[in-house]
Amino acid sequence: MAQVIPGPLQDLIDALGQLPGVGPRTSERYAYYLLRSDRSKAQSILESIKKLHSGTKYCPKTFALIESGQDVSPLYSNPRRKKTIVAVVADPFDIVAIEKTNSFSGTYHVLGGLVSPIDNVGPEHLHINELINRVDADKVEELILATNASIEGESTALLIMQKLEGKPLKITRLARGISVGMDLEYADQITLTRAFEGRQLM
Repeated sequence: MAQVIPGPLQDLIDALGQLPGVGPRTSERYAYYLLRSDRSKAQSILESIKKLHSGTKYCPKTFALIESGQDVSPLYSNPRRKKTIVAVVADPFDIVAIEKTNSFSGTYHVLGGLVSPIDNVGPEHLHINELINRVDADKVEELILATNASIEGESTALLIMQKLEGKPLKITRLARGISVGMDLEYADQITLTRAFEGRQLM
């Protein structure tokens, strides 16, 4: 049977299909769009992908995403941010969602995921020990557990509470303005703002 799709185009379709949430039809549409578009558009995307890993790294203190030339996250080094208040989130893009509310002046700690036995993600795969070290080093007064309102998010929050038991700090949880099962990055700004304002002592 004759080849229907040229090899280079099929390779691109296959590559795009590896992205989460991108099925066969969507990857075909994306690939054909790039083929039909001006060559400079595809070139611009290619250059961005090439620079992605070399130009991006994780902050050694907060584990937020930062540019490769930075030592720590600007949200941590900014003197106007309160290092004694730390919001614990699962992923770097949760920070983006919270920052859009303009209602938080503390700092962040990114766990790098949530405890999920079904996905073979245990506490040892997360930045929990680094968080415990930060609590002592930065004399943290309040820890806001801003993990998702899911089974994994609740389990991870409970684990962190157990690890910090006996330490002199206030541990709060985002109020239930966030629907169960909703990821932080998809929550609207009003919902997130109310959740922060109504956070509760645990």
